[in-house]
Amino acid sequence: MNALLPETDSKSARLLAVMGSYVDGVAVAFSGGIDSTVVAAAAFRTQGERAIAVTADSASVPRRELDDASRLAKLIGIRHEIIPTQEFANPDYQKNDGARCYYCKSELYDQILARLPALGVRTVCSGANLDDLGDYRPGLTAAAERNIRHPLQEAKFTKAMVRDLAREWELPTWDKPASPCLSSRLAPGMAVTVERTARIEAAEEYLKQMGLRECRVRLHEGELARIEVPSGSIARLADTNVRAGLAETFRTLGFRFITLDLEGFRSGSMNELVSLEIREKYR
Repeated sequence: MNALLPETDSKSARLLAVMGSYVDGVAVAFSGGIDSTVVAAAAFRTQGERAIAVTADSASVPRRELDDASRLAKLIGIRHEIIPTQEFANPDYQKNDGARCYYCKSELYDQILARLPALGVRTVCSGANLDDLGDYRPGLTAAAERNIRHPLQEAKFTKAMVRDLAREWELPTWDKPASPCLSSRLAPGMAVTVERTARIEAAEEYLKQMGLRECRVRLHEGELARIEVPSGSIARLADTNVRAGLAETFRTLGFRFITLDLEGFRSGSMNELVSLEIREKYR
């Protein structure tokens, strides 16, 4: 992918104009998801060598996602740095009371901001789009406190528009399912630990090896695993032979109870358990 390509489409031109207005370079908080991939591509097209993608590495990031981020950065052509983050050392993060994302993003942005002189850039930006506004998003509060820029929001991009542009730019993530951090799978009130996120990652990897692109393994009290898959895949997992192997694998991983959610996959279902006080604080 070439930097500084001319653009004629008004949608892409709008995003590139926003990104080009960031003076003295930009660091993109880059997870490898569709939103941050489009932002990274726009950064490279407008900023060239003054753009860098920064990816967090911690026990909340699946190894599959870390590998994807490296591959995508190379495809785009943007400089890429993977940095260790220490959110698991923060008791406020560990207690998982519904504000976990605030402490996670605070750690990430603080780590990036501290590195700006060494990276040679001045601005930090995220992949948040318009659809993220008005929702329960503690991470946006952390961003606002640190003057993090949101180019997709500034360019008036919805999630659907991000996907359209990713497809136009031939980015392989244009139809990639969302992949929130592994800690988001723990029910509020359950302490976040490296051991628990590792078990969840292994369980979801097992499901993905079965060909399931979208799946979640939610962990509740009593080591209960609640599996969410698209409604069309529920019957497959409930099949006697498949169910037996799945249950055995999950028990080997340390789950005591294995359940299949009959409502099917739905993003953010754990938010239903977050207290109203926390939800209002970070809205």
